[in-house]
Amino acid sequence: MSIDSQARLDELEAKILQADPTPELRLQANSLVMGEGDPNANIVFIGEAPGKKEDLEGRPFVGASGRIVNTMLGEAEMDRGDVYITNIVKYRPPNNRDPLPSEKAAFLPLLIEQLNIIDPKVVITLGRISMEYFIPGERISTVHGQPRQVMFGDHEITVVPLFHPAAGLRNGKIRQIMTEDFQKTLQYVKDLTTSED
Repeated sequence: MSIDSQARLDELEAKILQADPTPELRLQANSLVMGEGDPNANIVFIGEAPGKKEDLEGRPFVGASGRIVNTMLGEAEMDRGDVYITNIVKYRPPNNRDPLPSEKAAFLPLLIEQLNIIDPKVVITLGRISMEYFIPGERISTVHGQPRQVMFGDHEITVVPLFHPAAGLRNGKIRQIMTEDFQKTLQYVKDLTTSED
C-alpha cells in the first residue's frame, strides 16, 4: 500500500462533493462525513450513516455509539488511529431514519473505491443495515463475529458482522458479545498477517 492513501482518500472526498450522489440528503445535512483513521488500516469499521452528532462534527461514530467503539478499541489496547471508521452513506438521513436503498446504491461505487484505497484485511460491519449491504439475507443474531468471504466490487473481501454499538448501549449482554467478537476478529487479522509474512 502506497503512503499516499490519505491523499487518494482526500481526492475521493472531493469527487463525492463534486458528483453529489444524493443531493436531497446533502441539502438537509451539515457536512459530508467521509471517515477517519489510518488510511492504510488492516481493519475498517463500516456503519450505516452519520447521526446528528456525527453530522455536526463531520466525523463518524463520535456520539454514544462511538464511545462504545472507542472502549472496545481501548480494551484491545488500540485507538481510533489504528483503524479506519466510515459509513455506507456519507450524509445524515433526516431524523436519523435508515438510509434508503437508492441512497445506499448511490454510494456503493464510492465505498468500493474507498475500500480499494485502504485495502484492509477485514471489514467490520456495525449493525444489521451495514451487514446486509455485504451479506444480504442473513440475521445478525446468528452470524455476528463470523468472518465471511464476499465479493465486493471486483474482488473478494473478508467481512465480520458485529452488532451495532447502539444495541450495546441498551443491552449489557450484547455489549459483551461485541467485545468478544472484536477480540476474535483481531486474532483473525493477526493470523492473516502472520500467514502472509
